[in-house]
Amino acid sequence: MPPDLGLNDPLLLNQWFALAWTSSLPENKLQPVRVLGRDLVLWRTSDAVHAWKDLCVHRGAKLSLGRICRREGGECIICPYHGWEYNFAGECVRIPAHPDQAPPSRAHVDRFVVQEKYGLVWVCLGKPVGDIPSFPEASMPGFRLIPTGPYEFHAQGPRIIENILDLAHLPIAHAGLLGDPANAEIGEYTVTTTAEGIVARDIPLWQPDPDGTGRSAKVHYTFWVERPFTTRLTKNHPTQHFSILVAVTPVDAENSVAWVLIAMDYAHDVPEEELRQFQDKVTAQDIRIVNSQRPELLPLDLQSELHLRSDQIAIAYRRWLKHLGLQYGIS
Repeated sequence: MPPDLGLNDPLLLNQWFALAWTSSLPENKLQPVRVLGRDLVLWRTSDAVHAWKDLCVHRGAKLSLGRICRREGGECIICPYHGWEYNFAGECVRIPAHPDQAPPSRAHVDRFVVQEKYGLVWVCLGKPVGDIPSFPEASMPGFRLIPTGPYEFHAQGPRIIENILDLAHLPIAHAGLLGDPANAEIGEYTVTTTAEGIVARDIPLWQPDPDGTGRSAKVHYTFWVERPFTTRLTKNHPTQHFSILVAVTPVDAENSVAWVLIAMDYAHDVPEEELRQFQDKVTAQDIRIVNSQRPELLPLDLQSELHLRSDQIAIAYRRWLKHLGLQYGIS
């Protein structure tokens, strides 16, 4: 596959991707990020976050190496190479070498749609199809949100999402935490695919430590996949509710990052850092496996790999991606 094949897929260009935690983007900071093989710069003014192509149109220097300045009309970015100044609308308003010359009309930076939600900065490179992915627990009373990651994978989005949907790996790859090798059987469950995506409900599983609190429990999983590279799940205990949103951002043709947001309506006495360390440990176990998978591209032809009853969610995911016409990360 050529390096850029799939990264220009309209299905990707019109999706929302998480690029930074809101807390990591204070005012007066230029933050370089990379998504779909493109270099962007994020920056904040007093009333908005901006996402631009990280490129000065004059000689191609990275704007993220420059600085933010305040002018009478508002904040500007100053290019580090020749000092060209771009206002918050992306228009060049001053060229120091020719201060009396009006900048040419073509001297502007490409800008992208950006939103902040769930403590994340989301960017769409094209025309957004739909809203930011859903995470209902983020606005429910009694829940606290724990941001974790981003986690770096040398893998593409479909493999990462399918790993999250894989129930049978939990007792093996996460033995002693999310499962027990001596009790690895996955019972019957059903998966429903609609125009909105995939849902698999009420799947029971006993876990030695389902959430980082150190207390074992029989939990019931429910999975939703409503975007190609975003999924959420809940693990319900008898009186407790644990939920995760996972948003995978393709960095380039070979690498991705996963942003993981946890919501819990219990264990408020457990320090956030302990819960984050637990998620770090679980994800490190996943990264080791996912990075090793071959072929790197997820096969949508169901005859190319072996599938069992416990793989129903993965099978539904592959069929759904094929129906969507995805070009990236699949074969």
